[in-house]
Amino acid sequence: MGELTPYLCVADARAAIEWYVDVLGAEVVLDPIVMDDGRVGHVELAVGPGRWMMSDEFDSAGVAAPDTSRGACVSLHLKVDDVDATCARVVASGVVLDRGPEDSPPAGRVAVFRDPFGHRWFLNQPLG
Repeated sequence: MGELTPYLCVADARAAIEWYVDVLGAEVVLDPIVMDDGRVGHVELAVGPGRWMMSDEFDSAGVAAPDTSRGACVSLHLKVDDVDATCARVVASGVVLDRGPEDSPPAGRVAVFRDPFGHRWFLNQPLG
């Protein structure tokens, strides 16, 4: 059976780790592997069962952060217990929501935003 785990690239992994922990309530499930030049080569985070990997940019490997001057080519769908509370933390961090929070049957309570590192998130809270 296959499993798909997103592997994000950001321009500042340390700042991204802090933001995802503080704002999304993520947990660092694999501590950062720091390269000789000080960049984060790998880290793993999770919100509940939702897990993702992340690194700093590495030109030599063709790994680059999103171009924030363009639209996102991928959205990350994250189920959360409370969309409104998560959105409150997102907005308090200075991020503007693209959509919601709103009820959108049959999906549930939803919201969309782009994080400070260029990644687009679709938050979902299934309705009771």
